[in-house]
Order: sequence, then C-alpha cells, then structure tokens
Amino acid sequence: MFFDHGYFMGGMHTFWWLFWLILMIAVVYAVWSPQRRSRRSERESPHDLLQRRLAKGEITPEAYEQAKALLDRDAGKH
Repeated sequence: MFFDHGYFMGGMHTFWWLFWLILMIAVVYAVWSPQRRSRRSERESPHDLLQRRLAKGEITPEAYEQAKALLDRDAGKH
C-alpha cells in the first residue's frame, strides 16, 4: 500500500500534477465553452435593449417612444 519511502501512489508530486491538469482542463473549458462563444456573437442592439426595458416595466411607453425616435434619428445620420 505504501510505496516510494512511505508515500502513497508516488507521493504528493502525483497529486500536484493531477491538480494542475484538472485546473488547466477547467480553464480551457471555461474559455472555449459554447455559451461564451454564443454570447460574444449575439450582441443586443439598442432597439432590442429598449424593447426589453419596456417589457420589464423599467420605462414608460412614452419614454420608449421618445428614446426610439432618438435612436432612429441618430441612425439616419450615418
């Protein structure tokens, strides 16, 4: 059961290698996960943001119309 001068399964060195391996796999998964890639490619437009705020009740319909008119006016300048 105990090998290599009293250490189990090659000693603590083995456990550190396992720790770093699991850590690196977790980091790679977090960077390349499908949810992150889809969130990067789908940016919310100002009109979508405005509609979402109206639906949540954060702004009144009058404020929505005013902001929408302002966005439409600014979009016509470019």
